[in-house]
Amino acid sequence: MIKIPTRVLLVDDEKDFVEMLSLRLQDAGEKVTPAYSGKECLDTLKQIPIDVVILDIKMPGMDGIETLREIKKRFPLVEVIMLTGHGSTETAVEGMKLGAFDYLMKPAEFDDLTAKLQAARKRKDEQEERIRKAEATLLVRKAGGIA
Repeated sequence: MIKIPTRVLLVDDEKDFVEMLSLRLQDAGEKVTPAYSGKECLDTLKQIPIDVVILDIKMPGMDGIETLREIKKRFPLVEVIMLTGHGSTETAVEGMKLGAFDYLMKPAEFDDLTAKLQAARKRKDEQEERIRKAEATLLVRKAGGIA
């Protein structure tokens, strides 16, 4: 079976971390776009279709929670996995209350990350399918058909 790559936006202010994780995710068959700040993340989302954002919580300027709020406001179907350092678990839980799919502690096991990435992609695909079905039903009703 052919694997369809997940379009991932990796957001972290640590350039070396972003480059290393991007390479590993690309080797695993994903399509990765890097961003190094919350603002860059939002600018990228306006220009490129993304399935899942992997978002660091602790960043200078616009932090991960503020960035998450904006992502969910402007791009509600994009799933977000929060990355948190030790001692920031409460912030990660807050992120989940704001709509993040899940969170991982840094440094995360690569297998855990890819499993959460696939689960987030599946949830996004299922939500998009429900919306397509609802839109199709609405069109049939508007056209006078029965659905």
